[in-house]
Amino acid sequence: MTGITAGLFIRFLLGGAAVVLSTIISRKLGEKAGGIFAAFPAVYLAALLTNRLSFTGNDLISHSITLSKGAIMGMSINILIAILAGYLLKKGWKRGLVNSLVCWLFLSFVVVIITSH
Repeated sequence: MTGITAGLFIRFLLGGAAVVLSTIISRKLGEKAGGIFAAFPAVYLAALLTNRLSFTGNDLISHSITLSKGAIMGMSINILIAILAGYLLKKGWKRGLVNSLVCWLFLSFVVVIITSH
C-alpha cells in the first residue's frame, strides 16, 4: 500500500468508526450522548496520524502544528454552528439544516479568507 492509499484507508476507517459509534450511542443513550460522540475529531486524528506517512523530523512537527491550529479553528466553528443549528432546526429540520450549512459555509469561507493573508 502506498503512503497516500494507506492515509486514505486510515481516514476511512476512523471516520466510519466514529459515525457508527455515535449512531449506536445515540440509539442506546439518547440524542445528546450521541451528539457528544458525533463531535469526536476522527478526521483530525486521522489526518494527524497520516502526516507521518508523508513527513519526518522537523517537517512532521511543522505540519502537525499547522494542522492542529487549523483543527482548533475548525472545531470552534463547528461548536458555533451546532449552537446555531439547535435554534434553526426548531423552525423545521429541512430549512434549519440548509440554513445551518449555509452559515457554516459562509463562516468557514470568511475564516479562510482572513487567515490566509
